[in-house]
Amino acid sequence: MKINFSSTSSKRERVMGVKSFVVKLLPFAAMVAVETFDVGLTTLNKAAMSKGLSHFVFVVYANVIASLILLPSYFIIFRRKGPPLTFSFLCKVFLLSLVGITLMQNCVSTGINYSSPTLGSAMGNLIPAFTFLLAALFRMEKLNLRSLISQVKILGTLVSISGALIVILYKGPAIGAVPQPHSSSLPAETATNDWVIGGIFLATASLSIAILNVSQARGNFMP
Repeated sequence: MKINFSSTSSKRERVMGVKSFVVKLLPFAAMVAVETFDVGLTTLNKAAMSKGLSHFVFVVYANVIASLILLPSYFIIFRRKGPPLTFSFLCKVFLLSLVGITLMQNCVSTGINYSSPTLGSAMGNLIPAFTFLLAALFRMEKLNLRSLISQVKILGTLVSISGALIVILYKGPAIGAVPQPHSSSLPAETATNDWVIGGIFLATASLSIAILNVSQARGNFMP
């Protein structure tokens, strides 16, 4: 009985190729899952606030639940690998949490309350742009205007900021809305002002996340 070694090796190569493709696909699938959960959470946040829930109460509940879940994991998983809980380390974590978590969550909730989850999801695209600007400001990102990579980064930043400005300053009619020519323009002006205010809060939230990312990289705060 002859064994076909070439067919066996080809099957192994196919299996290894499939595994390699799946491994490369996992980061993209994780990013899509994160964005999906983020949109779902934003929509639930808007629905809860529309029924009278204060965004301050929502932020408190979210942080309490997160603390109950994540704090025990530090002592269980990272007890030996993580850094010691010194006063200096706790102060750094407090400042990062204040700027990157508490401020961000309050700005996001307030912005969504003034606008909509659609604007909240769209304004999230400002995070890479703000992060790039802060990294370039603190000389963590090397800029070479003659380099194609730097040109692409600058162009992407300009496109992100321009798109955010367009989304904030222009609010079109609702999909499926029936036009009413005899209605007063005062409610429309109020809705537009609320939309702009919500966009400003959401942009501030994106800036706070960018400050969190740059601070972690610059200060080496993470374990």
